[in-house]
Amino acid sequence: MNVTYKVVGISFWILFSLIGLMCLFFDASVTWLIVPSLLYMAVTIYGSSCIEANYYTDSYCTGNSSEKVIALTFDDGPNGQYTPSVLALLAEYNATATFFVIGKNILGNEAILTKADSEGHCIGNHTFSHSYLIDFKRVLGFKHELEQTSEIVFKLIGKKMRLFRPPYGVTTSSLAKALRILNYIVVGWNIRSFDTTKASTSTISQRIQRQIKPGSIILLHDTSDKIIHVLEETLNYVKENDYKVVSLEQLLGEVAYN
Repeated sequence: MNVTYKVVGISFWILFSLIGLMCLFFDASVTWLIVPSLLYMAVTIYGSSCIEANYYTDSYCTGNSSEKVIALTFDDGPNGQYTPSVLALLAEYNATATFFVIGKNILGNEAILTKADSEGHCIGNHTFSHSYLIDFKRVLGFKHELEQTSEIVFKLIGKKMRLFRPPYGVTTSSLAKALRILNYIVVGWNIRSFDTTKASTSTISQRIQRQIKPGSIILLHDTSDKIIHVLEETLNYVKENDYKVVSLEQLLGEVAYN
């Protein structure tokens, strides 16, 4: 049984009630009531921030494959400066990827998104704003974020996205409800490159290579000059070690669009 928010919530109230009864009938200290509350908070914080925990919603964080295949994913674009170079490098290595785009970043970069689509890459939803406070939104707020980006992408490529990646990898009850309403498939990762940190490109590349295994989903960002070197190193490693880069559709057995 998965440790979902429903299971944790039920367990919390059972434990809270038992301790409450002990306080009422056995003169136990009421301070013991803090224990289930702290446990609930700790588990919920972990479950919300760890996408592979499937706490609020199920997500794909790896492909179920014994073959030497992996998927590349890029978050936070399109970026007018770096995404074209990423596309050129992917074309050079005949590799496909999935771009989880931010709606507001599409504006002014429409041609880049249509080029990615025309070259066989998948487009996924990464909300419209990707704001720092996005996880405080309620259901209607998340729906609006998702629908704004969906409408922009549909107008450009005529496809309705099904793949979604949560900003920062954080999920909430409100987000999960919005995703169910809009019928999105949640995609996480099992290799986080940390390519937006101050780490050197060689450190980032080595981190990725150490973790590559059949079915891996790699999280990258097409938003800085680091990505070009990291991507080239990764593609060379994949080629030299007889791995194949495939689309998320092929890796997960899911279609990317409605």
